[in-house]
Amino acid sequence: MKKISLFIMLCILGIFLVACGNTSEEGTDEKEKQEKTTEGDTTEESNTDGWVENITVLTGSEAGVYFPLGVAMAEIISEHVDGVTATGISSGASVVNANELSDGQAEFALVQNDIAFYAHEGSQMFEEVVDGFSGAFTIYPETIQIVTLADSSIETVKDLVGKRVAVGDVGSGTEANANQILAAHDITYDDINEEWMDFGDASTNLQDGNIDAAFVTAGTPTGSIQELAASADIKIVSINEDKIDQIIDEYPYYTKVELDENTYENFDATATTIAPQSMLIVSDELPEDQVYEIVKAIFDNIGAMENAHERGKDLTIDTAQEGMSIDLHPGAQRFFDEQ
Repeated sequence: MKKISLFIMLCILGIFLVACGNTSEEGTDEKEKQEKTTEGDTTEESNTDGWVENITVLTGSEAGVYFPLGVAMAEIISEHVDGVTATGISSGASVVNANELSDGQAEFALVQNDIAFYAHEGSQMFEEVVDGFSGAFTIYPETIQIVTLADSSIETVKDLVGKRVAVGDVGSGTEANANQILAAHDITYDDINEEWMDFGDASTNLQDGNIDAAFVTAGTPTGSIQELAASADIKIVSINEDKIDQIIDEYPYYTKVELDENTYENFDATATTIAPQSMLIVSDELPEDQVYEIVKAIFDNIGAMENAHERGKDLTIDTAQEGMSIDLHPGAQRFFDEQ
């Protein structure tokens, strides 16, 4: 009887030791798995540490070029940058965009290169330095078009005196361009009946006879002018060569541009004008790695930009720093340095 009891006790002891061994082994395995998982999670988190998940891209009027290009960029970011959702929204364009980006109301914005420069200098339309953003890349020349109907008596900039003229949205790059061109011809708002309108409203009001001319600063062909030209003969007022030289001498970010008869339907003339360069700016608050991945995603999917608008074809790695008027964001700089 004692032998049987001893045997049973030994069996129980053996089972207990095996169970303990398995538990210890399983615990060790589980601990190792957890450590590996934790290590993996830590690595993943460090790559996106401080990233902004919801990105806003400020564009411009829906009838201009900024809007389709900005929306295309937002879609690229959402589809090709993990963990980030971007939205392109219509805005008052360059001056408004620079101010709102500086105020932290967005992460990216499309602006003119001259406006970005003036913002950082606190000059021209900016009463104080507006910063907190850097350059990402430049895209295309933004042609300043002074549009009127073909049967209008307006032939030169001087002919705008006494006329009803749309000068762009309040605080837009277009209004800044209008003021500089008018000033070069010794014209102020006291000499015209100024109207603040985006491109779409200006086109409609030209068609309806509510205004006589409109300043439009945008890549060509501009949607609002295309719509107008489809139903009416139009004219784009040229700037005299001596005035172009004067303006470029004072504002070196402008370049001379020639428009031919193929620019628009029902436009059978040519026009000489000037243009700043469009560019994408980015908040300095965005981490270098995130900006690098976003810029890379845009250039890796550049076909979407080309499909969004004809001016999207102007965006290339080779020309993306031409006309860059402010410092590049470190993330954008790193991307271009690797090319």
